[in-house]
Amino acid sequence: MQTITTTAELARFCDLAKTQAYVTVDTEFLRERTYWSKLCLIQMALPGKQGEAVLVDPIAGGEGLSLDPLYDLFRHEGTVKVFHAARQDLEIFFVEGNVFPVPLFDTQVAAMVCGFGEQVGYETLVRKIARESLDKTSRFTDWSRRPLSEAQKQYALADVTHLRVIYEFLARELARTGRTAWVEEELGILLTPETYITRPEEAWERVKTRTTSGRFLAIVRELARFREEFAQGRNIPRSRVFKDDALLELASTRPANLEDLGRSRLLLPEARKGEIADGILAAVKAGLEARPEDLPRISDERDQLQVNSALADLLRVLLKAKSEEAGVAAKLIASSADLDVIAAGGRDVDALQGWRREVFGEDALRLCKGEVALSARGGAVRVIPA
Repeated sequence: MQTITTTAELARFCDLAKTQAYVTVDTEFLRERTYWSKLCLIQMALPGKQGEAVLVDPIAGGEGLSLDPLYDLFRHEGTVKVFHAARQDLEIFFVEGNVFPVPLFDTQVAAMVCGFGEQVGYETLVRKIARESLDKTSRFTDWSRRPLSEAQKQYALADVTHLRVIYEFLARELARTGRTAWVEEELGILLTPETYITRPEEAWERVKTRTTSGRFLAIVRELARFREEFAQGRNIPRSRVFKDDALLELASTRPANLEDLGRSRLLLPEARKGEIADGILAAVKAGLEARPEDLPRISDERDQLQVNSALADLLRVLLKAKSEEAGVAAKLIASSADLDVIAAGGRDVDALQGWRREVFGEDALRLCKGEVALSARGGAVRVIPA
């Protein structure tokens, strides 16, 4: 087992990887105490049961380890970079190196296309495809502490060594069924910078509230903007500034001074003074003073949809039938909200685009037009001409 701590060692491995058809990659990181993920370890393995597998230790390597050779490998289009559930890994590399690994293969997405269910876990694929079991004793370890134990190293390497077998199986299955392009279409979202960029001015859109008052939402917007900027600037979790329930309380009570802040039931003690308190008061004031034309509004477009509930139920039955027929996770084909939009006459949904239209969308539209009906026989649902 090799642990890489220098740029020269990393460059040697990455140069070797560039001569291979693929390389499997995983990371270990911490995010409990920071806004941005702290990269603690990178694992990589080359093809073949005895293919070289390494750990890259950016903590032990310190300033003597540059990840530039890894980023060069990520840009090398002759080698497929294989991950499982890649989103968080990709966010780390995008934030730290402004790079995406291409070509990319995500075994979780591929497994959903190949009939292994929704959001299938790595452990499940190891058991079903690699016919192996994982030692889970190091799952919740602190990956920032050094030195790493042998058990930690073995656990980390298992995340990429078994991944080789899983990737080769899924790649063959996709080629056999002609669905490789389906996975590539899904991975386009993971390779889009917008997926990982959090803009403070848009942070309020993630705060769940049933209130539609423009003035209330303006205060929510300013409080969420301040929280995001403060958390990003100091690299701390946004919950350390104040949580969503406290944010909504502040938007409702509209504190004007420190005395008002002191009456908050949900605000953390450290948020009642200093920079955070000043930021809260300024944000509430900005929200109260926002011009009427600048008040945010929640789109109620879907709430106003005239959904044909009977048709929506039929579409759900059709989706289940088509999902089982194609061996693709239903959640990957269409969401419940998509079905409601289709049942209300809407057509601008993902379920009617690309490969989803082929699997489900065409029959869904025909069902809406009354051109087909659904028939049940035993445990199967069939689409028949109407």
